[in-house]
Amino acid sequence: MRDRDPEGRPRNARPRDAYGRPLPYGSPGVPRVPDDYAPTAGQALADGRRFLAEGMPFHAHEVFEGRWKCAPEEERELWQGLAQICVGLTHLQRGNGRGALTLFARGAARVQASGGAYDAVGKAASGLGQDSDPGEAIALILAKLPR
Repeated sequence: MRDRDPEGRPRNARPRDAYGRPLPYGSPGVPRVPDDYAPTAGQALADGRRFLAEGMPFHAHEVFEGRWKCAPEEERELWQGLAQICVGLTHLQRGNGRGALTLFARGAARVQASGGAYDAVGKAASGLGQDSDPGEAIALILAKLPR
């Protein structure tokens, strides 16, 4: 059965570790991005950059997903692509290189379709491999994100 808030909307109350892996209920976890997080573009970029700098791409993914859900239609592909790239980085951290490659490809295609300042992020993600060092990969994507 899925966790629900008082209004009956689905929510995930299960704690997670720094890599976004679910922990048993009642375990101490790291603070999560709230389910109702709806940032501006600037706030999403700042928060996503902060989580990446802390080595927490799963949390950056949640930030970019929050923006994707509330962004104007013309921005959604960009934010979804950034979220997918961060999930790819999370897969690298967890040792799932094949999963990382799949998410890098999907995310890079979406980000590069948006063009502009984010094109370098898509190109960087496309160049990552299943054996890429997670810390170096996170640093590369962080370096390519616009400020």
